[in-house]
Amino acid sequence: MVAAGLLAAVAFVPSTPVGSAPTWAPAATAAVHPGVQTLTAGAQCTANFVFTSGTRVFIGQAAHCSGTGGSTETDGCLSGSLPLGTEVTVTGASKPGHLVYNSWLTMQSLGETDPDTCAYNDLALVELDPADYGKVNPSIPSYGGPVGISAGTAVGDTVYSYGNSELRGGVSVLSPKTGISIGDAGNGWTHQVYTVSPGIPGDSGSAFLDKSGKALGVLSTLSIAPTPLSNNVSDLSRMLAYENAHGPFAAQLVLGTEAFKPSLVGLIPFG
Repeated sequence: MVAAGLLAAVAFVPSTPVGSAPTWAPAATAAVHPGVQTLTAGAQCTANFVFTSGTRVFIGQAAHCSGTGGSTETDGCLSGSLPLGTEVTVTGASKPGHLVYNSWLTMQSLGETDPDTCAYNDLALVELDPADYGKVNPSIPSYGGPVGISAGTAVGDTVYSYGNSELRGGVSVLSPKTGISIGDAGNGWTHQVYTVSPGIPGDSGSAFLDKSGKALGVLSTLSIAPTPLSNNVSDLSRMLAYENAHGPFAAQLVLGTEAFKPSLVGLIPFG
């Protein structure tokens, strides 16, 4: 991730559109969906899931995507972040979104001290402009879903993801990723996985599905030890519960409009 520069805090009042929940665009033609790129003060990440609160629509990214420190600063209770209200460019949207929730900022305001929560609570929500609601579809490209929220994985379970780092140079065949869980850590706050292709810088924030197509979590960090080149996937159920308990609104995961279609392309034989 490219370190984001400091921005002055600005007053920002989230929009509150009036009316019913949006009608999602067809998955085949939607311009905004899980897996699009997001740019926050020059830092490129990959969007994960779509969320709503009432009639408001958000797309998720990793909290560290708006971090102001180096790539090794991953403790959300200590690391700096750009303020709420920061503009975020979302690929496919006609207008910038705005950062309206960041787990790092929330934990710091609460004085959070639990080490697992600090290490792995890595979720931010970007509110989309109402003008772009008609361009959104919540389905995961290539796989469909999510069909619910996962309760976790067991060692050897298949997992699915879709990365969109600009470092792939637009080679879309490398974006769908199938992999295997090598177990949970952090008292369930993170899931360690191996995938093909591996997660690389710019894939940060990508959505992960479990073997049943339920939303497992968000690509957070690359492990160096004890499992080199595995990825840590922060648990969505815990992160969303934290947001609902401590955030400025209660966000809900939006289920995909497309049926879950598991694929074993690129799967690593376990063991």
